[in-house]
Amino acid sequence: MVHKLRKGMGKSGERYTLEGMIEMDEGYFTVASTDIEKSQAQRGRGAAGEKNVAVMAESVILEDIETGKKSSQVPYFKAKVLNTHSSEEIDDTIESSLDKRTIVFSDKSTSYVDISDYVELHVTEKSSEQTTKETLKWVHIFISNAKITLLCNYHKIKGKYLQL
Repeated sequence: MVHKLRKGMGKSGERYTLEGMIEMDEGYFTVASTDIEKSQAQRGRGAAGEKNVAVMAESVILEDIETGKKSSQVPYFKAKVLNTHSSEEIDDTIESSLDKRTIVFSDKSTSYVDISDYVELHVTEKSSEQTTKETLKWVHIFISNAKITLLCNYHKIKGKYLQL
């Protein structure tokens, strides 16, 4: 039953697109390596044993119409496991995940060069401590919470189950 729930949750993001103001960044998640991956081990980001995940968050805070109280949460997140670090795969993810009337905030990754072709506006900022705490706050909260949850529950997860 748990596998069915995970499969449903993993595919739930395919049914909707995000719109409005979106934060986007990538996170690297440790996955259990196969023997082949261990023999081809490399150092740094994207090394064997790590999977790249594109994370997007609607960063518009909702406000209750009657009380005027603002929510302390973000309404929607989307995460997509990427097979490569190519800009083509990022572009396909953007096109299928975001509405065309979207404003995207991201860092100045070289993979994000064509995002402006698929959305209304693409704003980039150089990665810094301030960018992490303000501009890309919700995406980084999502990535850190997901990493600690996977680490505490599974230690390492197989790459084929990461999207779920």
